[in-house]
Amino acid sequence: QVQLGESGGGLAQAGGSLRLSCAASTRTFSSYTMGWFRQVPGKEREFVAAISWGGGTTFYLDSVKGRFTISRENAKNTVYLQMNSLKPEDTAVYYCAATDRGLTRFSSSWYSHRSEYNDWGQGTQVTVSS
Repeated sequence: QVQLGESGGGLAQAGGSLRLSCAASTRTFSSYTMGWFRQVPGKEREFVAAISWGGGTTFYLDSVKGRFTISRENAKNTVYLQMNSLKPEDTAVYYCAATDRGLTRFSSSWYSHRSEYNDWGQGTQVTVSS
């Protein structure tokens, strides 16, 4: 359905910043709720952030609140994850995901569940050194 490609990962020092980008191949990007997930070896893929169709509603994993910001530019079919004040525990492969479900400030926590997303990117490695 939707092809997703992440970029912007790399090596950063603790306290540093990185901005991840996810480009989508679709004519209806503005009709997809977008999410970021991350995964480390031996652990389940975990929710990081989600953003509604128009960008007006966002949700975050508690441990990244105040440090990470999800945003989107629908005209460019791109969603971003700005990561500031990086910590070694942020080290993971970060994945972009898409679902056609609508997201509002009143939504339940469905947006944090992997099973709710239909399409996934290949992931980009983020490594934070101490």
